[in-house]
Amino acid sequence: MANKNPLQKCFLFIILSINLIFLQAETVQISGKKTFVIHMDRSAMPSPYTNQLQWYSSKINSVTQRKSQEGEEGNDRILYTYQTAFHGLAAQLTEEEAERLKEEDGVVAVIPETRYELHTTRSPTFLGLERQESEKVWAERVTDHDVVVGVLDTGIWPESESFNDTGMSPVPSTWRGTCETGKGFLKRNCNRKIVGARVFYRGYEAATGKIDEELEYKSPRDKDGHGTHTAATVAGSPVKGANLFGFAYGTARGMSPKARVAAYKVCWVGGCFSSDILSAVDQAVADGVQVLSISLGGGISTYSRDSLSIATFGAMEMGVFVSCSAGNGGPDPISLTNVSPWITTVGASTMDRDFPATVKLGTMRTFKGVSLYKGRAVLSKNKQYPLVYLGRNASSPDPTSFCLDGALDQRHVAGKIVICDRGVSPRVQKGQVVKRAGGIGMILTNTATNGEELVADSHLLPAVAVGEKEGKLIKQYAMTSRKATATLEVLGTIIGIKPSPVVAAFSSRGPNFLSLEILKPDLLAPGVNILAAWTGDLAPSSLSSDPRRVKFNILSGTSMSCPHVSGVAALIRSRHPDWSPAAIKSALMTTAYVHDNTLKPLTDASGAAPSSPYDHGAGHIDPLKAIDPGLVYDIGPQDYFYFLCTQDLSPSQLKVFTKHSNRSCKHTLAKNPGNLNYPAISALFPENTRVKSMTLRRTLTNVGPHIASYKVSVSPFKGASVTVQPKTLNFTTKHQKLSYTVTFTTRMRMKRPEFGGLVWKSTTHKVRSPIIITWLPPL
Repeated sequence: MANKNPLQKCFLFIILSINLIFLQAETVQISGKKTFVIHMDRSAMPSPYTNQLQWYSSKINSVTQRKSQEGEEGNDRILYTYQTAFHGLAAQLTEEEAERLKEEDGVVAVIPETRYELHTTRSPTFLGLERQESEKVWAERVTDHDVVVGVLDTGIWPESESFNDTGMSPVPSTWRGTCETGKGFLKRNCNRKIVGARVFYRGYEAATGKIDEELEYKSPRDKDGHGTHTAATVAGSPVKGANLFGFAYGTARGMSPKARVAAYKVCWVGGCFSSDILSAVDQAVADGVQVLSISLGGGISTYSRDSLSIATFGAMEMGVFVSCSAGNGGPDPISLTNVSPWITTVGASTMDRDFPATVKLGTMRTFKGVSLYKGRAVLSKNKQYPLVYLGRNASSPDPTSFCLDGALDQRHVAGKIVICDRGVSPRVQKGQVVKRAGGIGMILTNTATNGEELVADSHLLPAVAVGEKEGKLIKQYAMTSRKATATLEVLGTIIGIKPSPVVAAFSSRGPNFLSLEILKPDLLAPGVNILAAWTGDLAPSSLSSDPRRVKFNILSGTSMSCPHVSGVAALIRSRHPDWSPAAIKSALMTTAYVHDNTLKPLTDASGAAPSSPYDHGAGHIDPLKAIDPGLVYDIGPQDYFYFLCTQDLSPSQLKVFTKHSNRSCKHTLAKNPGNLNYPAISALFPENTRVKSMTLRRTLTNVGPHIASYKVSVSPFKGASVTVQPKTLNFTTKHQKLSYTVTFTTRMRMKRPEFGGLVWKSTTHKVRSPIIITWLPPL
């Protein structure tokens, strides 16, 4: 097996140390016990046992000395059993019991519960799915109705018009899911659009105590709104006149409006717990979903310790495409979650729609910003109002400058527009604090973390968000002028913004230090200011004190970009039902674009500089091209297992991925994980400076015209020469596979990674792969 290089080990140690602290801080223990996810080797079950539950119970009994002092049996400790995507159980154990269980025969891994967080109209048009030439994509087909997308989130608000099932065919007979009932959710709340709805809370309750049914529904009904928003983004039916307070007015529809939705509620007020998430993945695969959309994240662990990675590997084996959000940890590098190569990891970008607003100072200088404020209180654009900033200076914000709850003195704020720095607390909550202190308006200023990225919010008082540069100038004016004044004006909705798309500053970044040879994120999709359906139980600001109720809301986050990709994947699956998850992912990545609507390279909102594949992956999704990519890089479950064989995992660690016991490491991608047939190509030169050359291999499958000839072109690199053999691929039949090699020869070792691309081009198709060349520092 290949050993990880010292640099990777160093970063991995840092990541795992942080993750360990995260786990220790987030795991709540009750009565000395906490939840563990236990992976089992089913083939080791002795013959006397007739089912897995009996065997699992005996294992738990053996380490808890048959009965605990409280009189509990093994069955009482078991929260879930997993038997479709992978084999195992979730159980309540003490640390000592968990250690003893690790020594039991048939036990592959014992992993502590992890707490995950949510990664919190115009998009179909922006993505080209409403142009005249795209009518064939929306055209009615029976297969469209047969794709079911499982959404793991906060539930669903079934009364939303986005889940109207008018014109949909009967639920396919192959669907095995059901609609669970509970408070506020009846059987009739499901229909031909919402074909499944389930709840998973045993792990949550074991960690935090019983759910307070006065605060949330212990049923699939969504009180939070996040799950409704993501489900509607995936597969919402068209709704004319959708808007938020008049903003973003138009027809709201999901990426795959004829697909069906199955809602798996795994997130509650106190978070989302891995045992519940894994049970939902397991059940969703058993129910028959073809696509899983998971807008959640919980830090990075090694593959064999990441239960979601293990569960989604099993889902992939069953032919399920899995899309996950990259996280909202940007613009910091190495901030990604969900990095397994069989997961499609989605970053966030802006669209060409905006919600402009202005700040006009007493000097008559005007600054541009954004806002979704629509209330009774309106500031006159022809009048100036007192302006105040309570921070110490423009470059070093202090706690008071963040407008935290209780931090503002009414004597200094009443009747004034208050400048608040973004960060620490929710953006809309800052406005609520200003309003309670008697302020009449707010200017929300970005700090260096967010740069020039602007996110619009439905504020509770007149408010405008501005970028870091503008914010510094406004704060400087407020601190240096005795009688600083300003006024705010909200201007509505405009489209045609340039440049777009732009990488969102909050979108988590690579590199993927778990495996530098696997580029992450995989690609970008719209994730800023996205309009979609909303719960009827919560205000658009998500503040309990806000009485406003809306049918649609505008949200930002990689939580919003993930369902865009899930929906497009459902669209591709409906057109190509025989394609593997890897083929769908390849189609999305190789057709993605890396230039904005000004024809310049994609830029980064955190600094307006060009972004790199560590920010945007293969590029921004292009659904119309992805449906007909010409060629695909296919990868099967055994290939992914061979990749794991290169990841320095022990035989026992690899066993968590061998639900089918015949998997082995006899072929290990020539001991180079860069040989995984991934749509992105990463050449990683080791610390040994004597290694001057490296050859990677790829295989393309023809899914376009039967007879096609493709010629290759490669962008130039300073540090290495790149040679492709052969330079032409001549396909003569559909599904034919042809291979090529890429040889990298070092000219000079560069201190930073170099980025470029490789393109196979025919008369009808262009298939692009990003290239990353990295030279590890010499020892």
